[in-house]
Amino acid sequence: MTGPPVVAIVSPGAMGSALGRAWTGGARVVTTVAGRSDRTRALAEGLELLPDLDAVVAAGEVVVSVCPPGAAGAVVDDVLAAAARVGARPLLVDANAVSPTAVRRLADRAASAGLDLVDGSISGGPPAPGADTVLYLSGARAGEVAALDAVGLRHRVVGDEVGRASAVKMCTASVYKGTTAVWAQALRTADSLGVLDVVLDDLTESLPAEVGDGGARAARRVAVAAAKSGRFVAEMEAIAETQEAAGAGGELFTGMAAVYRRLSRTPSGALSPEEAAALTDLGEVLTRMRVEGT
Repeated sequence: MTGPPVVAIVSPGAMGSALGRAWTGGARVVTTVAGRSDRTRALAEGLELLPDLDAVVAAGEVVVSVCPPGAAGAVVDDVLAAAARVGARPLLVDANAVSPTAVRRLADRAASAGLDLVDGSISGGPPAPGADTVLYLSGARAGEVAALDAVGLRHRVVGDEVGRASAVKMCTASVYKGTTAVWAQALRTADSLGVLDVVLDDLTESLPAEVGDGGARAARRVAVAAAKSGRFVAEMEAIAETQEAAGAGGELFTGMAAVYRRLSRTPSGALSPEEAAALTDLGEVLTRMRVEGT
């Protein structure tokens, strides 16, 4: 086969679309927005749009799943069904925040359908020129994905065993998203008890960069996390499963899942990440987190 490799992105949200654009310098990158929102259509700018999933899977030599972790299994099943319909045998990459046990199950399902799966996990924000996002990869064919040219994205192979890349994600996300959950809990509690100004003064002395001017950085951090909280619940549960399997106990991140579940029921949980990122008034952000729905 001649010409650049063809990479297919399944679920072209903010991260998936950015990942695809990172590869466009050295690959043809395709996706579909059939049945998706206007927001997703806008996010997919720069990618070649095909009419449906069957067309995407038929075209892709490498098919990359980037979706909320709770949907990872359903997406792989949809891709496997599409591959059977069109007679394709692409290399699958699961780049979702799932546990090592879960991604090994996905690899077994792929293998039963005659397809190979590479375990992938993303560290950092959506890749962009000048950024330094890392895509960790593991599995027997991880090197094929790592060989793709990319801009704003580093590939790092961490072994030939499916599950190792996801293990990295479970550990790093426990720090990044777990810490954010602690910030949200602390600031919501301080606001409710009427001591927010004093708490911010204290935190600013020790963590000025984390708080930001007047709490602006903290406001943006917890607002964006709240906007993504619905998808973070499954990720926290995956971390709990991973820590339990490692003998560390999963209780802490079962609690973190509960934190994000509550945030998802507040007005902040209904915002898009773009809307949340524009919020810098901590008082406004916390007001949006006060009322939970049913």
